Amino acid sequence: MSAFLGVDIGTSGTKTLAIDEKGNVLASATETYPCHFPKPLWSEQDPDDWWRATVRSVRKATVRAKLKPAEVKSIGLSGQMHGSVFLDRNDKVIRRAILWNDQRTAAECAEIERRAGGRAKLIKMVANPALTGFTAPKILWLRNHEPKHFEATRKVLLPKDEIRRRLTGEYATDVSDASGMLLLDVARRRWSKKLLSALELDADLLAECYESEDITGKLTPQAAKLLGLTTDCVVVGGAGDCAAGAVGNGIVARGVLSTSIGTSGVMFVHSDEVKIDPLGRVHTFCHAVRGRWHMMGVNLSAGGSLQWFRNALCQADQAAAKRAKREIYDLLAEEAEKTPVGSEGLFFLPYLSGERTPHADPDARGCFVGLTAAHTRGHLVRAIMEGVTYSMRESLEIFEHIGVPVRRIRASGGGSRSPLWRQIQADVFGRKVATINVEEGAAYGAALLAAVGAGAYKNVEEACAAVIREVRETPVDRKSKNHYDRAFPVYQQLYRSLKDDFKSIAALEQ
Repeated sequence: MSAFLGVDIGTSGTKTLAIDEKGNVLASATETYPCHFPKPLWSEQDPDDWWRATVRSVRKATVRAKLKPAEVKSIGLSGQMHGSVFLDRNDKVIRRAILWNDQRTAAECAEIERRAGGRAKLIKMVANPALTGFTAPKILWLRNHEPKHFEATRKVLLPKDEIRRRLTGEYATDVSDASGMLLLDVARRRWSKKLLSALELDADLLAECYESEDITGKLTPQAAKLLGLTTDCVVVGGAGDCAAGAVGNGIVARGVLSTSIGTSGVMFVHSDEVKIDPLGRVHTFCHAVRGRWHMMGVNLSAGGSLQWFRNALCQADQAAAKRAKREIYDLLAEEAEKTPVGSEGLFFLPYLSGERTPHADPDARGCFVGLTAAHTRGHLVRAIMEGVTYSMRESLEIFEHIGVPVRRIRASGGGSRSPLWRQIQADVFGRKVATINVEEGAAYGAALLAAVGAGAYKNVEEACAAVIREVRETPVDRKSKNHYDRAFPVYQQLYRSLKDDFKSIAALEQ
């Protein structure tokens, strides 16, 4: 028997998934770790926590799957994108990694655009504008604010690639994850010498780029011993979590889009050619499919908005739900389902961590607008679901405006498990929303990439066609759609009305 592992280094934890040659899930394991917030809108993690979670989850998953060490042929890596791990000449981590949702780098984004000759020229170089979540601004922030740490830095790795280094001893990344560093010539799938020169950054800081199914190394003896595997086990390029999740959903052909509601919200559409939004509202990245690309809109607090609501306002209910052996999210959804479509005029702007798509505004703030004494907790929950979905619809409209077709929508992430949220998505998007037979996300996509790299499939497209199928479809409710079509412009206007106020609020916090 041959088995393949997908390891996803997420923001809340690391998940390892084992599959067989036919794509069947054998077992999985997840290990969690903390996130650190040393200042408002800062977000950091300790790479040692990722490594400990990787070792534990791999060992647990392989034991649960009853796998012999030699049966594990390859490992695919996925992980949170954009994070920056700074290593010294001895491969020691210099400081905690700065994460994708960290918003400290607004000044560095402006510096990048200035050095590149303006926003338009930057987008031509790397297909994307400078955003606070990306990696390049973090490198400049280190140079500007922690110069001693910058001087000691010899390599900058993405989260999953730091785990790869500990597994194989190699400095390597893949083109999908590298796209989110803002240092890759996305059209040519290689580092941008022109931008690196403009930023006065040495290309040696960066890892070597591979396609997602390419083999990047084998387990070192030390790593193999820790994981309970063999040194014959190879590690493939893998992908950033969004691209890996898309592979796990079968988003590997023209016209298919995935909508994923996890901590963040992601609208991801496959493209056979490079398509760039000249305004930089959505991202154009290399796909985990060789020679293909994707466009992506990202909302920073999607499921995270509902998680905030649960944690901040539902503590007693969580305890009651646990005693009743119920999920608190299910109970909240039941309350929301009893409220009318549109939450009786209540809107929620899901900008709890600033926002990326389409506003790229680190100063944006979350808020409820339209509250009255008649609104209940169910209205608040439904408004959160609707507000997140409105924000994702903005990406959908941009894709279509620049000529990327969307014929099928597949839902994934925690939001896809809620029938109510699936229905809201279908009605807000005005399209049927399907779910698939596998709900394992990025870890599953990473495992498929590992299987392709080990030769179990000819390519990524063949792997997805063999193992992924749609199993459930949520049709559009026309009456609800009509309401949301009228409400959507109101939602969009709210940001425009409050944009300057958000900046004034941010100024008060400084």
